[in-house]
Amino acid sequence: MVDNLVAPTVTINDTTLRDGEQTAGVAFTLQERMEIAHSLDEAGVSELEVGIPAMGRQEQVEIRAIAALGLKARLIVWCRMLEEDLVAAGACGVKTVNLSICVSDQQIRSKLGRDRAWVLNQISSLTRKARAMGFDVCVGGEDSSRADPEFLTRVVVAAQLAGAMRFRFADTMGLLDPFSTFEVFRRLRHATTLQLEIHAHNDLGLATANTLAAIRAGATHASTTVNGLGERAGNAPLEEVVVAVRQLYSIDTGVSSRLLPGVSELVAKASGRPVPVNKSIVGEAIFTHESGIHVSGILRDPANYQNIDPKEFGRSNRLVVGKHSGAAALIWAYRQQGESIDADRAREILPLVREHAARTKREPEAADLFRFLDQAREERADAGSRPPQCDCHRVVVA
Repeated sequence: MVDNLVAPTVTINDTTLRDGEQTAGVAFTLQERMEIAHSLDEAGVSELEVGIPAMGRQEQVEIRAIAALGLKARLIVWCRMLEEDLVAAGACGVKTVNLSICVSDQQIRSKLGRDRAWVLNQISSLTRKARAMGFDVCVGGEDSSRADPEFLTRVVVAAQLAGAMRFRFADTMGLLDPFSTFEVFRRLRHATTLQLEIHAHNDLGLATANTLAAIRAGATHASTTVNGLGERAGNAPLEEVVVAVRQLYSIDTGVSSRLLPGVSELVAKASGRPVPVNKSIVGEAIFTHESGIHVSGILRDPANYQNIDPKEFGRSNRLVVGKHSGAAALIWAYRQQGESIDADRAREILPLVREHAARTKREPEAADLFRFLDQAREERADAGSRPPQCDCHRVVVA
């Protein structure tokens, strides 16, 4: 049963155009950024983090171009908790800023050369200044997962008192597991009425699981990137979070499953990062079956081996004939070619299919299937024309 702290809806804050583009070697053109923003908006993503104004004039020009698209989504820019970053954000035509500041002692000392008191003062003064400039403010806690829990609570309270609407908990190093994520968000949920956002990195392959755990414990917003782009191992993938919270918790994000494959394809092309064929939700092969047991079950009833309906994504099941196929798959494959074979004939052909798969590393085409059928017929005819072997000298051991 879902925890009582869970909200009936979860807002997706997609950061493909900010953290996603921070993937080493990835850079979007303005046209690509605008197309990605439009596709995410069309898919129903509620919030888009669209850039970093402090990068300079060109970045500000591109953010303004995205803002001029008139999208339904809330547009957010990422800033350090510094006055010059706020000034740069003011030139971008957006209404929401994420003001990020280090909150772990490790980064406060070794990155900023400051102390906890300075951090709390920056949060208070810069949040108020941003509010006075007309911005809605999200306070981002960089390296929240390594912060002292008591100090982290003080950070969140300071953000709320200064007028922020949200606190973003960043697992910057991707070091949490779902159990610790649940506990920290449960503590924060009881300490504040602010919106709480989870920003999970995937260094241990747990970004989606940690995002779900945070939602179970009261997070209202989830930070994602399309295809899991992002620093190092990336962020929680948009497609995984959207489908998982709906499938597992019946929580609505407002994002259309049917449009996710198109968004994924667009971002894969723009980023130069192909989607693995077995990538969950959007991989080309995730509704493809070869194993004899699975294919036999699917042919009887798709629910035997299907938890997610491919129709939700505008797709369908695909059955492949290969090394692990059984007789049922072969009978089905020949039926697709207008040829009827029985189980005995299928079993005769299976060794030929398996040899082909091992040698060519691909599934047989129609021409291959008919060649196998002819070969099986010839072998059967040859076997029928040979005289029976004499068993009269066989020694039988009792």
